[in-house]
Amino acid sequence: MSAESTPVFFNQVQLDFKPRYEWAFGERVTHPETTKRAEAILAAIEAEPGLFDLRVPERVPYEALRALHSYQLLTLYSAAEQLGPERDWYPTVFPKLSRGHGDPTNLHHAGAWCFDSGTPLTATTLQAAGWSAACAQDAAALVRGGARLAYALSRPPGHHAESDMFGGYCYFNNSAVAARELRSQGARVAVLDIDFHHGNGTQSLFNADPNVLTISIHGDPRKYFPFYVGYSRETGEGEGAGYNLNLVLDSGADGQAYLEVLERHALTTVEHFDPDFIVLAAGLDGYEKDPIGDFALSTTDFYRIGERIGGLGRPIAAIQEGGYHTADLGLNAVALLRGLRAGLGLRDR
Repeated sequence: MSAESTPVFFNQVQLDFKPRYEWAFGERVTHPETTKRAEAILAAIEAEPGLFDLRVPERVPYEALRALHSYQLLTLYSAAEQLGPERDWYPTVFPKLSRGHGDPTNLHHAGAWCFDSGTPLTATTLQAAGWSAACAQDAAALVRGGARLAYALSRPPGHHAESDMFGGYCYFNNSAVAARELRSQGARVAVLDIDFHHGNGTQSLFNADPNVLTISIHGDPRKYFPFYVGYSRETGEGEGAGYNLNLVLDSGADGQAYLEVLERHALTTVEHFDPDFIVLAAGLDGYEKDPIGDFALSTTDFYRIGERIGGLGRPIAAIQEGGYHTADLGLNAVALLRGLRAGLGLRDR
């Protein structure tokens, strides 16, 4: 086994974004997407210097962001930079409004590009989300260049962000940025999303692309965010028909149930697709103590999940998505990465 360390990308600017609260089912609650998430993972990474090589991404990949997201969305985030410090702007959401009908320079129109009431805009949103995407871009570039595994500590997360909509704490779709980078020379890419919540943004961005297989394992969207998408009947459109797979698990699913679905359905489908690269949307909110997930996965389960995915033998860009029990978030992230390393044949020391 190789002793190769795993590159980890993070920029401290990502900690400047500090949403204070969200509206959930009519109640104002403390926002779970805090800086403590990234700080917990960062501390666990730094405690393993022989395993991980911490790096700062080189630049915000504006070309990739413009390719994946609408001009109006980027303009809206730029407009939010004019907000004062300590100001959170919550879009007034009009679900019946046709998408994109509004003025993106006017924050009062922000609801035309937002699909929930939990994802505020602040003066620091654009820079923090841009550097979060940069982590994904650089991790994928390393993998495309020959690395077996690279990890993006992307925060804020990204898998709910669509081409013209933000929400679910997501502004730019980091996993899609990674997939686009890996696709840049005609490669086939599988995006495997293990977040408790369905990766609606990633599905929408590649729904008609037969060269990007998207798979999401998640809680029942009849009960859990994003509610209106993530059903098994959604299999892709046009040339991408058959290249999207949604695997819905019951509430309280434990490691055994999760691994059975992962191995029998998700990994089998990836093997049949035979990708050149894998993007792992590494959500950790399936943890048994997570405040907004409802699976019963243990830290050991995350290791096993990583080991099975790594066992496919494809180079992997792992992109951090959800996970909100900060006390154990670092342990779970490292367990997943250790599992990926073991599956890929990378020894710890």
